[in-house]
Amino acid sequence: MEYFDVLNEWGEFTGKVETREKCHELGLWHRAVYGFVFNKNGDVLLQKRSANKKLWPNLWDVTAGGHVLAGEFGLQAIIREIKEELNINVNENEAKYLVGSTSINEKGNIVNKHFNEAYIITKNIDISQIKLQKEEVSDIKWFTKKEILDRINNNYEGITEKTGPWNFLKKYYEMLEK
Repeated sequence: MEYFDVLNEWGEFTGKVETREKCHELGLWHRAVYGFVFNKNGDVLLQKRSANKKLWPNLWDVTAGGHVLAGEFGLQAIIREIKEELNINVNENEAKYLVGSTSINEKGNIVNKHFNEAYIITKNIDISQIKLQKEEVSDIKWFTKKEILDRINNNYEGITEKTGPWNFLKKYYEMLEK
């Protein structure tokens, strides 16, 4: 069972801890992380969500992401999530904080109210050697900048409709061009 620190609407810790289920059932604010892994060519590694995921099954998504556990920092969470989902070891020096944001996603009886932290990781990875966490991830693939921007600009074709992460990815690409 996973437990999350409950936050108020300003992102402050309330001192309360609840289960994942209670946070989603009651729409309690909690923390989440996601990251994009880039290789030396500037390609971004994306994961395809498993068919049994409750939200956005069978769609391409950020490299890795998930909830921040109670008592955990965002940097610890993204390193843990990348290891759990993709079996990739990332150290603290390889993960660079990009931006924070909030998001609310509702589907059925799930209300996800997140304070998000986004990370950029630069690492050359041979994806043929990756062992996926099959409950979470069905596939991974390197996408070129053009490939992912085309999907974003074509009404999120084949990718999750998480507008925040994709907008930050676009902004990151713009920053790299300057």
